[in-house]
Amino acid sequence: MPIEVYLNQIASGALTGLIYGLSALGLSVIFGVCKIVNFAHGEMMVIAMYAALLAFQWFGLDPLVSIPLVCALLFAAGYALQAGLINRLIDVPDHMQFILLAAIAIAMVSGCLMIFGPNAQNVQLDYAYDSYEIGPLLLDKVRVLAGIAAISVAGLLAAFFRWTWIGKAICACGDNIVGARVTGLNVKHLFALAFGLGSVCIGAAGCILLLLVDVQPFLAVEYTLLAFVVVIVGGLGSLTGALLAGVLIGVSEALAGLFIQPSLKSMFSFGLLILVLLFRPQGLVGKRA
Repeated sequence: MPIEVYLNQIASGALTGLIYGLSALGLSVIFGVCKIVNFAHGEMMVIAMYAALLAFQWFGLDPLVSIPLVCALLFAAGYALQAGLINRLIDVPDHMQFILLAAIAIAMVSGCLMIFGPNAQNVQLDYAYDSYEIGPLLLDKVRVLAGIAAISVAGLLAAFFRWTWIGKAICACGDNIVGARVTGLNVKHLFALAFGLGSVCIGAAGCILLLLVDVQPFLAVEYTLLAFVVVIVGGLGSLTGALLAGVLIGVSEALAGLFIQPSLKSMFSFGLLILVLLFRPQGLVGKRA
């Protein structure tokens, strides 16, 4: 098989992996700050996909153009969920938080089924079949734009945490909640902001993913599991690790679809997860506790 075929598969997988990484950033931010495992992660992303779908059907907005609107909606929902419900259960045992978020996830899937039905839906874009030719590479325009959008959103999030006072305060809560309380920070408000920012990543990833896959309610479970794999492989709480792991998993799935049956591509993702847990349990970029 010509080397160009392998190069194209690797490039395509890397661009798709950037979307996986962006999705996992939302999970990583929420866990890194709030220490909460968001079992409704995939369901929130599906809701974002449906919101982008409605924006396309009603107003003709490209899913990439609708990212700010959908992210604003997801931020408000995430903030309200943390401030109004999850903050009340911060001091309860972890399994009660898990049950709460699992219940929220089930309610979200049920709501999507009632409103949109079980059938898969997609968007039809004028540039869906366009491509860029870069040397030996022939890249789908949709994947290139999706990868650029994912990197842009991740870069904005990293800049927010690094350069803004609120971002630094949120990181301080994640690093030392007792110290944050002693210095007078409003921890519950910052937790809600962190959940909202994590939801922004989920919303952006949902809009971008709509360019590549059809949306249907039961898609949520698959992407929740995938986000967990990406976060664990990259390292819990690491933004760089999430993007790196997303790219690795995207490339592994692309090559798996080339060498074996595409339906078995998830075997490579979970195989990578097992190897990381065996030989580097803190993740590729994570630090030992």
